[in-house]
Amino acid sequence: MASTLADINSQIKKHDEQIAQLRKQAEDLRNQERAGIIEEVRKKIAEYGLTATDLKLSVRGAKRSVAVAAPKSAAKYRSPTGETWSGGRGRKPRWITEALAAGKALSDFEIK
Repeated sequence: MASTLADINSQIKKHDEQIAQLRKQAEDLRNQERAGIIEEVRKKIAEYGLTATDLKLSVRGAKRSVAVAAPKSAAKYRSPTGETWSGGRGRKPRWITEALAAGKALSDFEIK
């Protein structure tokens, strides 16, 4: 099988053109099928009175809910340097943990 580089390049070009034609045919068929499917879905939506909400679809132009930050809790404890802590969930501030380790009570820092 003695082929030249020019022959191989010619075959590649021919196959590339065939591939492009086949891709175009596939795209056309998909678009035809898609149009049929869209029509079927529209009929079902009308038949059953479905809404975008029923289908869990977003509606264009609808405002999305904006996450609102939780309001900060009022401070319940104050350090001698003026730092405050609400006493809420999560880690205790360093100044509290150091004071507790030093033998102080949490009630010593309560804001009255």
